[in-house]
Amino acid sequence: MTRVAIVGGHGQVARQLIHVLRCSEHDPVALVRNEAYRAELEERGAEVRLLDIERGGTGAFAAAFEGCGAVVFAAGGGPDGNVERKRTVDLEGALKSIEGARKAGIDRFVQVSAIGVDDPLPADTGDVWRAYVEAKRDADAALRASGLAWTIIRPGRLTDDAATGTVSLGPDATHGDVPRADVAAVLAAVLDEPGTVGKQWNLVTGDVPVERAVRGAGDGHSSSASEE
Repeated sequence: MTRVAIVGGHGQVARQLIHVLRCSEHDPVALVRNEAYRAELEERGAEVRLLDIERGGTGAFAAAFEGCGAVVFAAGGGPDGNVERKRTVDLEGALKSIEGARKAGIDRFVQVSAIGVDDPLPADTGDVWRAYVEAKRDADAALRASGLAWTIIRPGRLTDDAATGTVSLGPDATHGDVPRADVAAVLAAVLDEPGTVGKQWNLVTGDVPVERAVRGAGDGHSSSASEE
């Protein structure tokens, strides 16, 4: 059984992930900056540790990761229109998580990104969206170059729909929606699949069961909605 540190532990995907991990062979450790979240997350079954992503240094991240065997970076600056927080949370939070994992001796690192962030942005892209895309893009590049045993999951548009249990997963999966619950299921599944190390995949709703999609993508076969 592995403790999994979840950076951004009170986020919507993270809360779904806590539930999935509790049903598997892993213990979730939710890292949050606000003590007020403790009771809710402990009730969900997570160990709660305090970490201020924006103010904490890499040493604080390493300390928060103590005793864990993997890190999932699921933090985000939120939809509040704050350009600065796209940098301090989505990018700098990821960079400090990567370095904190190194300091803590943790090799396995899974990152939640977003579909299409490597695509060129139109000239009329708004400042907030541009900052978000650039932060995710640069965080992914840093993780790929980190030397850690990384996996990057790039979901499409997130929804609060119930889990479908079926997805399209792979480098060629096209833009679409995906429930947060299905994202959480994929995140948990890739932790246990050695073939997912060093892979970056898009994730949207499809018709391939999550476990089979992860195994297939790990074997180098994209799982698309057109597959039988």
